[in-house]
This record gives sequence, structure tokens and C-alpha cells, in this order.
Amino acid sequence: MRAALAPGVRLLRALPRDSRYRGLTLVLTFLSYTSYHLSRKPISIVKSQLHPNCSTLGPNPHNDSNSTTWCSWAPFDGDNYKELFGALDNAFLVAYAIGMFISGIFGERLPLRYYLSGGMVLSGLFTSLFGLGYFWDIHVLWYFIIVQVCNGLVQTTGWPAVVACVGNWFGKGKRGLIMGIWNSHTSVGNILGSLIAGAWVSSAWGLSFVVPGIIITTVGIICFFFLVEYPEDVDCSPPLHHTGYDEDPGGVTTSEKDPEAVTSNEGPLSLSGQSSVDHHSNSPKEPAEEPEAISFLGALRIPGVVEFSLCLLFAKLVSYTFLYWLPLYIVNVAHFGAKEAGDLSTLFDVGGILGGIFAGLISDYTGGRATTCCVMLVVAAPMLFLYNHVGQNGIGTSIAMLIICGALVNGPYALITTAVSADLGTHESLKGNAKALSTVTAIIDGTGSVGAALGPLLAGLISPTGWNNVFYMLIAADVMACLLLARVVVKEARGWCGHMARQRGYVVTTLGQPPVPPCPKTVSVLLQKDVCYPLLSLLHLRVGIAGPPARCLAPVATETFPPPAKAAPGGF
Repeated sequence: MRAALAPGVRLLRALPRDSRYRGLTLVLTFLSYTSYHLSRKPISIVKSQLHPNCSTLGPNPHNDSNSTTWCSWAPFDGDNYKELFGALDNAFLVAYAIGMFISGIFGERLPLRYYLSGGMVLSGLFTSLFGLGYFWDIHVLWYFIIVQVCNGLVQTTGWPAVVACVGNWFGKGKRGLIMGIWNSHTSVGNILGSLIAGAWVSSAWGLSFVVPGIIITTVGIICFFFLVEYPEDVDCSPPLHHTGYDEDPGGVTTSEKDPEAVTSNEGPLSLSGQSSVDHHSNSPKEPAEEPEAISFLGALRIPGVVEFSLCLLFAKLVSYTFLYWLPLYIVNVAHFGAKEAGDLSTLFDVGGILGGIFAGLISDYTGGRATTCCVMLVVAAPMLFLYNHVGQNGIGTSIAMLIICGALVNGPYALITTAVSADLGTHESLKGNAKALSTVTAIIDGTGSVGAALGPLLAGLISPTGWNNVFYMLIAADVMACLLLARVVVKEARGWCGHMARQRGYVVTTLGQPPVPPCPKTVSVLLQKDVCYPLLSLLHLRVGIAGPPARCLAPVATETFPPPAKAAPGGF
């Protein structure tokens, strides 16, 4: 007797074919970037073990009563250990920032599946090599620096590739919410990386790197066998990134901004009587040419790329400073052990998950990506100040403040690197060329990575003067990120005001002029081929003679052709 079909299989069969492949793409890219961040997190956990407080471990077995660093790992056993940790972080992040600008260009020109899988395997190799320094008893700084530089370069293959894959499969509709949930891979990876590294940090810290290296290599091999880059590769429908009724950041539809643009591809009748009738609609469809990849300067010309890139520079500075220095800060200020501090630091990433989802949901609802980021950055600045001063007053206060600060700091960062990057990479000015997606993503995240490199470096240089100064630096960076979005926020606000005015029945004109009421109707005429051209001329003449009222916006005359199945003989 055969068993009934498994419930999970029945569910998969009930889903549309496109949905199954979209779900597979989401899961694989989610796991991919989770493993990337999982392999980056161990260094922040292991820092406190490379230079611990040896006096808590009992007497010195080397009988050196003057030594307080007998249990530290050379070369990090000197008084300059914070500067060395900063240099170690900087080696990875500077290489990552430089490589990111190049990575996007390669990502547009190479198969994404090969590019992503190969980068993950190499990332696993270099992550493991760092941990093998423990088993090989390596105590020279240059070894760890070189491994970090190589790892930073190969890890740039991840972000442009996964964002391009998701952008290829998902349109603009609920992109903020979908990518807000999907972008939780960053925080999930940080949490898993902290837990995995914390499991071996006190016994054999080399395994804190070797195990994540094996994990990311395994996921890379899985992606090589199952990842689908484009919907067309499996005969699925590609997403519609921009339609005639897409909303701009201010919530104004294209049809409201330019009514003729809506029907420009279907032969609109302008007031000058010109028509773009396609005389070859019945001819066989020719295969479309493969669009060329956009240049670096061409991507910079897309409206909003520069502003969001510079904003991300400062937002990522704050986020990565917490990523690399929060466990050490908790050890020094709250006096927890290395494992306890690592576990507590995961709450910051839990807040990051909530902040990314919240930012995506709000930005989808309001249509204001920049405004959402700006508001969260403004609120984050005082919350960082409060966390530094009252966040260690109790375990409950510390937990609450870490979650709130994580949400406010990582929310804008998550929104810019996902939904905003995908929006700009499929911007309407590109006229449907999705080849810019990887390049735009790399420019935005590469610029942000410059801030990611500066943050931990500055924290290493400033922390000897006191942790208060580190938090003042983070607050200043939050304010700068907010100011850099001011122009885009103003543009979104004007779009909202214009949209509200149109809903009340007025059309916004230039500043200083009163609003003009729109005309009550548009002119729409059903046209057939045998009467088309005489009627076009007559309609053009009548519109020209009658004209609109003096205080009325000119009507838009549109032509409507019947569907091909119902057209008269000889019709279009």
C-alpha cells in the first residue's frame, strides 16, 4: 500500500511554477549571505580571547609575577592590542571596499552562479586559514593581515550577486517588505556566527573560524547546483520593474506626471496630431538584443545613487563599529566574560532584523525610502547616547537598549543596501536595462564599505581615550548620514504634496502661481484603420480650434484601438 503524497509536496504542487522558483531563489540567496556574515563575525568574538584579562585565570604558570598577559596570543599581547585589532579589521574592510567597486563590474559580465559559488568557496578557505593559525601556532602579524586582505577581496562577490539575483526575480511592488525580511540574513548570520564562535572561543579559538569556513563552502556548493539567475532561464515570467503606473518616491504615478507617457508605446494622439502607430505589429517578433552592461559613470548618473551611497558610508560606519567592537565594549564596561558578551551582542542583531522589516514595510506604504531612513537615523542618535550612559545599569535595560539601537542603526542600512539598491538598479531612466543592477549595488555598498572600514579603525584609535568619545563619533556619523539625504527627502515631500493636491482636484504649478483645476474629461475616440487618418486630422483641427478654458489644464486626447481579435478586416 502506497502512502499519500507528503503534505509539503502537495503544497509545492499547489503553488504556481513562478512562485516555486522565486521561493527557491529567496532561500538560496538568504542562506548564501547568511553564511557570508557568519564567517565575518568570529573575529569580533575572538578578540577578547586574544588579549584576555589573565589575572582572572589564576597564577601565572610561567612563574613571571610581573606578567599580566601570559595567556594572551602574540602578537596581540602588547599594550597596543587595540590598535592591532583595528588594523586587523581595517585590512579586511579596506580590501572589501576596494574590491566591491570592481566586483559589481565583474558581476554584470560573468555568470552570477559561478561568480557567487566561487567566491563562497574561496571565502571559506581564507576564513579557515585564519583559524588554522591557532593550530599551526602562528604568532606573526603579517600572516593574519594577509589572510584578512584576501578574505575581504573574495567576500565582495557576495552582495552584488545575491541582490542582482533577487532583483531579477522580484518587481517593485512590495520590494521593501520582501527585501526587509530577506535582509535579515545579515543579522541571522551575525547571530549564528557569534554562537558558533562562542562555542569554541575559550577552548580552541581556531575552530571559531574553521567551522564557519566549512559552512560557507558547503552553501556555496549547494548554490552552484541549484541557483537560477534569471526567470527566463526556466521559462518563468520576468518581473515588471517599472510600469506606466509606478509610483515615484513621493507616491506620484507616472500617469499623473505625464499622461502621454502612459500610452506612448501604444500610439497616443498628442495635441500636435502625431501618432507613433506601429506598422509592423503583425510581423514576427524578432529576438531582443542582449542589453549592454552599464558603465561605472553611467551608474553614478542615475538619480539618487550618489546621495544614498554617501548616506550608507556613514550608516555602515556605525553598524560595523558595533559589529566588530560591541563584544569588547561589553567586556570592558559591563565586565562580562567573552562568551557572555558575545551572546549578549546578538541582541543588537535581533534588533537589526526587526528594524529592516519595519523600514521596508513603512517605505512600501509611504513610498518614501529616503524619508524612512532619515527618520530612523534621527531617532538613533539620542538612543546611542542613552545606551552608552544607562545601557549597563541592569541586564533588562541592556537588553532593551541593544534591541532598540540595533533596529534604528541597521534599519536604514538594510533598506539602502536592498530595496533602494534594487530600485535604483532598475530605475526607469535605464529603460528596462537590468544590467545595471549589480553595478549600482556594488557602487552603493562599496561606498558604504569605506565607512565600514573607517568605523572600526577610528574606534580602535579613539577607544584608548574613553568609550564616550567612540559613541560621540558614532552619533556624529548618524547625523551626517541624515543630512546627506536631505535633498532626496525634500523631493519626496514635494511629491507627496503634489499627489495630495491632485487628489483634491488641482494640478500643482510652479512656485508662486495658484493651482489650476484640471479639465473634467479627456478625449477618447475608437479608431478603425479605414477612418483613422481623416479622423486624426479632424480631431487635431477641432482640438486646436476649441482649445481648453483659460483656467483649465489642456485635455489629453488618446486613441483606443480595439483588441486584435475583434478588429475589423484590415484593422491594426
